[in-house]
Parts: sequence; structure tokens; C-alpha cells
Amino acid sequence: MIVTAIVPAGGAGIRFGGAVKKQFITLNGLPILSHTLRALAASNAFAVIIVAVPAGEESKGREALELARINLETEVVPGGQTRQESVYNGLQRAKAATDLVLIHDGVRPFVSREVVLSTVEAARHAGAAVAAVPVVDTIKRVDIDGFVVETLPRGQLWSIQTPQVFQYELLMRAHRVGREHGIIATDDAALVERIGGTVKVVRGSYENLKITGEEDLPLADLILKRRKVT
Repeated sequence: MIVTAIVPAGGAGIRFGGAVKKQFITLNGLPILSHTLRALAASNAFAVIIVAVPAGEESKGREALELARINLETEVVPGGQTRQESVYNGLQRAKAATDLVLIHDGVRPFVSREVVLSTVEAARHAGAAVAAVPVVDTIKRVDIDGFVVETLPRGQLWSIQTPQVFQYELLMRAHRVGREHGIIATDDAALVERIGGTVKVVRGSYENLKITGEEDLPLADLILKRRKVT
């Protein structure tokens, strides 16, 4: 079974501000993207990683790969204006023999080997699988005026993460339909759902943090320090 990993890391990092985009910000001596690539490679679940970075910053993507020091076939491609476009650009570079495609955010540097392998295994059987964790807060649906419409049953709610793993043909079809109909989704699973695909949820980890703003950096640093101790 051939599994190809696609890492969308083409975000502008607007919430951080400054000249350096969040995926290239240094965390404990390495770019966040390098930490992510190392974590993925440690799973030994695939032989190829395709990284989509902002157009014009391909050299930074290659540098992040070099710093990660992973022994895998790699390729850097220009990302698009949206995450969805970045993933599609990566899909187009996947080899025709690819069976499964694993999508993982470039700014989730703490994904564990266990989560990667369990998500891949679930997708192998179900065709599509995503890592997720149960919601711990009470969630309320609110109208445009700021008033509560309803309180949602927390027991049925999960916070979706990456990795997300799909049969290659299924994901490619979902992206093509999305492009044809102008559908914009916040993750790849939503595109698969739109074409009638079923998606299996796999238990992820609350440590599988997505670094989206400066407020996430202290927690990321704590996770790194704790892992070094253990």
C-alpha cells in the first residue's frame, strides 16, 4: 500500500503579524514546519512527503525539510490562495500509484506516531478517516445578534484535527467537484462529505496542537519540554 503525505503549509500567518510566516517561526531552534515533518516521518507510515508552501517561498520549504533531517522522498510545491488550493496542488503531484493520501497541517508539530498509524489504518478499511478529540466545553449555537439559539449535545461533538487520510481517488474526486462548483471547505473531510463519502473518526490527542497565533507558542514550548523529559 502506497501512502503519500501532503503537508499544507501555505498560510499567510496573519494572526502572527511580522515578516516571518507562522510555519517558519522558530520553536526550540527549528522552524515549526520542521518539527511537524519530523513528527510525521517518525511514524514510518509513508515514503513520500509533499509540502505546499507560499508561492515564492519554496526555498524556505526546502530549508525546513533539510533541517528536519528526514530520510524520505520529498517535494516542495507552491501553495494556493487557500488551504484547499494548496492541498489540490499537492494532490496533482502525487504519484499515480498512490493508494492513500494523508493530509496534515504544517503547524501541528506534536502529532504522535500512534495517531498517524491509527488514522491510516482506519482509512485503509473505511476509505476516509480523520483524527479528532471529544469537545470538552459546552457548545451553543448563536444567532447574528449574539443570542443563544440552542445548546448542542456535547456527547455528539468532536473537534476535528489532522491527520486526515483518504483513498487517493476519493479525495481527488472530492476536490475536483469542489472546484467545479465553487465549494470552499475548511477541511478535506468536508469536501468528501459533500460528494456522499463517509468519514471515520479516530481518537486524536489534545496535545496535537495547531499553532495559529502567538498565544499558542508558550503551550507549544511546554509540550516540547515535557516530551524531552519523558
